[in-house]
Amino acid sequence: MYSLPVKVYPSACDENGRMKLYRVMQTMQDCSELWLRSEPVFENYFRDNGMGQLLAYRQLDILRVPSYGEDLRVTTSVYEVNALFGLRNTCIYDADDRPCYVSWGMGAFVNRATGRLQKVPEDVQHSVCLEPPVPMEYTERRIVIPQHDFCTLPDIPVRHNDIDYNRHVNNAEYLRMALELLPDGFVVQRVRIEYKVPARLGDVLSPAVCCLGGEVYVVLRLEGHVSTVFCFSGGADAQPSC
Repeated sequence: MYSLPVKVYPSACDENGRMKLYRVMQTMQDCSELWLRSEPVFENYFRDNGMGQLLAYRQLDILRVPSYGEDLRVTTSVYEVNALFGLRNTCIYDADDRPCYVSWGMGAFVNRATGRLQKVPEDVQHSVCLEPPVPMEYTERRIVIPQHDFCTLPDIPVRHNDIDYNRHVNNAEYLRMALELLPDGFVVQRVRIEYKVPARLGDVLSPAVCCLGGEVYVVLRLEGHVSTVFCFSGGADAQPSC
């Protein structure tokens, strides 16, 4: 397990002094990426072979939203590795070690130059320290886009600040875009995200939204192809309307 101390700084807060979901995603990503430092065999293999780990799916459950000034701890642990993918939990706990956010995700092993999947040999797979999955509800990885009418919204151009060191839109930036499209008053309790086609600088994402009861689906398309799919699940007090 890899762990980092975190504080809810002012820049991480919304207008009510509570931690932004966008910042939560950034924090989880940072911990997941830095995890490589705790696995030298894996890290060295990736570096020597020009490889990276790209997030293909994440489910993030919100148990309690922390407030300004709170001390937190973010952890990430891997529970399964094969030749092409790794499965991990990334969670954020408060000062009393109570979970605020729990998540699981699937990362794909890719060649940085080509963006294509690249296999990791068995000896490198076996070098990774595996831990039991964190207790939580593990939903289906595939998000089925409902066959309902979607509201088409204005295009979103990809800008310089959306790009990370993999030279495509950072995973948290997709979430930031999608959160802006939710109906007013929608309270997010869970978000499932499936990443399909990465967007790069200069691309234009075309968003569409569909509200079904307590769920809101957001689809970001790139040149007609689905780039990213979100399924937001809301609380009982959420009354979405498109």
